[in-house]
Amino acid sequence: MTETTILDLGPQARIVAGLAAGVPDGGLADPTPCPEYAVGDLLGHLAGLAVAFRDAARKDLGPTTDTAPGSAAPSLPASWRGELPRVLGELAEAWEDPAAWSGMTRAGGVDLPGDIAGAVVIDELVVHGWDLARATGQQYAPDQSALQAAHAFLLAAAEDESRGGGIFGPVVPVRDGAPLLDRAVGLSGRDPGWTPPTTR
Repeated sequence: MTETTILDLGPQARIVAGLAAGVPDGGLADPTPCPEYAVGDLLGHLAGLAVAFRDAARKDLGPTTDTAPGSAAPSLPASWRGELPRVLGELAEAWEDPAAWSGMTRAGGVDLPGDIAGAVVIDELVVHGWDLARATGQQYAPDQSALQAAHAFLLAAAEDESRGGGIFGPVVPVRDGAPLLDRAVGLSGRDPGWTPPTTR
């Protein structure tokens, strides 16, 4: 992604918000493709990253942008059903400003160019949207522009020898000709065929 590429995060943010709305109250403890996250943890992570990258877009640097994502377990607000769609909307609105994509900013305690921060949050929304859909048995059709950007970001990371592989873990190979979403999921270190474990 170049600094002249400004992507509308609104469609993908709304898709994720819709998936969150489909989570049943009794499903927050269910497993997800992220071994360390239950559904409630994943929702908490999405809420936290929405705030952090909203503020990163605004260059409003402080506690929300300085905290490393792995420093504490994600906390799901009690009012998450109202709060998560709100902060996702604010996230998308913040990245509508061309200034968000230029200059330097900070997220997760890491200083990085604005266009790279934008690529990171697009990837987070696409991949975690898949996580949430798979964990809750919902259909998932990500915004195609966001999916293409996420795949390009993940592919570049996987091909970067200095990283030693995928950005989130070892790349999971997928079959030739696999759909773009499956290829992105594999590059993110996830198995595109993952389904929730059956309960007895």
